[in-house]
Amino acid sequence: MGISAGSDDGEPMMDMNTTPLIDVMLVLLIMFIITIPVATHSVDIDLPVPDNSPPPPDQIDPIKNKIVLSQTGDIIWNGTVISQEELVRNLEITKGITPIPELQFEPEPYASYELSARTLQLIKATEVTKFGFVGNEKYREFGK
Repeated sequence: MGISAGSDDGEPMMDMNTTPLIDVMLVLLIMFIITIPVATHSVDIDLPVPDNSPPPPDQIDPIKNKIVLSQTGDIIWNGTVISQEELVRNLEITKGITPIPELQFEPEPYASYELSARTLQLIKATEVTKFGFVGNEKYREFGK
């Protein structure tokens, strides 16, 4: 059984030979792949310059401070019960620290909503910029 590669009638072959074109395209593709710069997966972060000055007074942490609202209506600043006036004073002091320390807000499960709203209004009035809610992951499944 023979394989037919064309007709033997003596006429020139009319089909174009695409093998050299494919070879050239593959070489160009490989060259383009080689010249593409390698994607780096880095994130540039400007770290703060360490400050050798003594930490600020009045139990204020220069990195982060945590406000906890208790079920009994107490405002707890880094583990110490304080009044609303002391809270405002501490918030004003933290605004003067460079870099500004992070303020974390975590009410206890049965803390007063009114106290929470009042505390958030005080925080907003002092214009603290680095503020966040923490501890919310405990309440992912509400009502269980």
